[in-house]
Amino acid sequence: MPAHFDERDRARIRAKLLATGRELFVAQGLRKTSLAELTEPAGIAKTSFYAFFDSKESLYGELMLANAPAVQARVLATLDGEPRAAIRAFLREVLAVLDEDPLYRRLITHPEELAAVTARLSPERAAALREQAALPIGEFLARTGLDGRRPEVVLGVLRAVLLLPLHRNEFGEVYDEVVDQLVEFVASGLSR
Repeated sequence: MPAHFDERDRARIRAKLLATGRELFVAQGLRKTSLAELTEPAGIAKTSFYAFFDSKESLYGELMLANAPAVQARVLATLDGEPRAAIRAFLREVLAVLDEDPLYRRLITHPEELAAVTARLSPERAAALREQAALPIGEFLARTGLDGRRPEVVLGVLRAVLLLPLHRNEFGEVYDEVVDQLVEFVASGLSR
């Protein structure tokens, strides 16, 4: 039977579980992170974990939801203005998020973890996560004119650019220049 915690203890333990979860999920992933590894730093028994989260996946989902509004605001701010500049700014901003936030980078490199998290969330939490992650890039591209291109193909091209951080080491010292050129080519090509 999980222990009962007062409000101050609950806040402290929850914060520690979130911090530990973020660290471990980034370093070793969802599957390899054990309940013991999550609960030990918080000073609680494994069974007490469930007084705070339904599962490891719900802890992971909470981490994703906590960052989503700030990330969404950053990226949405790029979708104004002239199409070429907006596409360029959008790609650069999302690439910056992937460079700066190891949890988002982990989700891109391990899509099975995102699938596991969303599968275990309640329908309400899953909907909130989808809403937070949704960007009106399709609407933006339709506004800019796709010149007969299928929207899903254009979105695929944008996603392909966003896979670059996965291959950073393979490019070595020319990585930044490759990113600059590819972003420029895609922005120019899509904005014709």
